[in-house]
Amino acid sequence: MRDWVYEPSAEITNEEIGFETTPYDVSLIADYNIGGDGWSSRLLLDEIGLRVVSQATGDGTYNEVFMAPRVNLNLIHCYRSMNYICRYMEEEYGIPWTEFNFFGPTQIAKSLRKIASYFDDTIKENTEKVIARYQEQADAIVAKYRPRLEGKKVMMMVGGLRPRHVIPAFDDLGMEVIGTGYEFGHGDDYKRTAEYAQEGTLIYDDVSGYEFEEFAKKLKPDLIASGIKEKYVFQKMGMPFRQMHSWDYSGPYHGYDGFAIFARDMDLALNSPTWNLIKAPWKKAS
Repeated sequence: MRDWVYEPSAEITNEEIGFETTPYDVSLIADYNIGGDGWSSRLLLDEIGLRVVSQATGDGTYNEVFMAPRVNLNLIHCYRSMNYICRYMEEEYGIPWTEFNFFGPTQIAKSLRKIASYFDDTIKENTEKVIARYQEQADAIVAKYRPRLEGKKVMMMVGGLRPRHVIPAFDDLGMEVIGTGYEFGHGDDYKRTAEYAQEGTLIYDDVSGYEFEEFAKKLKPDLIASGIKEKYVFQKMGMPFRQMHSWDYSGPYHGYDGFAIFARDMDLALNSPTWNLIKAPWKKAS
């Protein structure tokens, strides 16, 4: 991509391709648009007054990737997959970058303000208006679902960014993430995870299926949030499960509207009456 798209595009002037820049041009890096997450992200960025010129990857196009070196800020969703692209563009084109997290209203507001800090007062004021406009909606979602989910314990094991980025969405619902880890995380992923996780959270790296099952038996979570390989193992053990690679074909989970879907899906997983018909091994023993 660097050799065949970025570098050739940098040699062509904006005038040659008829591109009119604005102070608010951004690129959305490594949002794979699972369940429409990318669209939810673009919607919020547009609402605060930014223009998403390029999206990679997800449903991004060649032309969007071609335009990427012309933006003022790179916003990276999945840090693990494409942080090297952001670092390269910062070195070669002087484009700053920042990671963002649109899971759950607490982190949405925090991320929007962080993004706005790179721009002028117009964007900062728009950001506060957008956050205020969605606050009532977020409060209503929490009021509806938190009483049903409060205190429920969650274990996660996923790839990419979700082992840490989804923690605040569970926190907003009063749920406790007691274990989390990556299939292919690096040291910097775990440093970032420590910023989200509560003290005492078990953090594991690339656990085997056997190890993950044994951790679950020891920690006794109410919900497992992991990938498709683990889904049916834990369901057969009598444990509620949400598939966190493709949101079990639900979504989006990003943004304020996505948080409503996330909360609904966690409620459906945990409070389905079908779990009265089968029990986890430790519940049988008790």
